[in-house]
Amino acid sequence: MNRFAIQLIAACATSMGASAAFSHVTLEDQAAAAGAGYRAVLRVGHGCAGSPTTSMTVTIPAGFNAAQPLVKAGWAVSTKVGKLDQPYEMHGTKYTEGVQEITWTAKSADSALPDAFADEFVFRGTTPKKPGTLWFKVVQGCDKGSNAWVEIPAAGQDAHGLKFPAARLDVLDVQAAGGHAH
Repeated sequence: MNRFAIQLIAACATSMGASAAFSHVTLEDQAAAAGAGYRAVLRVGHGCAGSPTTSMTVTIPAGFNAAQPLVKAGWAVSTKVGKLDQPYEMHGTKYTEGVQEITWTAKSADSALPDAFADEFVFRGTTPKKPGTLWFKVVQGCDKGSNAWVEIPAAGQDAHGLKFPAARLDVLDVQAAGGHAH
């Protein structure tokens, strides 16, 4: 990516991140270039009303392709694969199925995330070629209860007014220099 593109993405992510409450599940970098590889870091800042977090499930939105979870010590990871609404081509291969959901589950009570602690859950993939907003719906399972971070604002509505907003990613029209986009 050229220097301007990197500065633009960093500025957008910083301004958006400053306004996002860490009490919600959010993405560390809330802006990315269209048609490029993206490392998604989901940040969770608390459990469920005092109960430790025992699972995190993220639904991959249409257009975010080739999703791959990163392993997390003390947690099992699984994926749900299914037919894609929007098939895509990468490296000369056409894909009609892909990861639609990723779940991390604590392997034991010792590896669960205590309510007063924060942590990150990471996956990677490729952003759509068309700029726009993607919403990653996340369900945080806890020892007792859950938090469904799945609300998407209506047109013209501010996401800050939602009680359980989904994690937002703004896909920007930024061209990679000499790109090898994934």
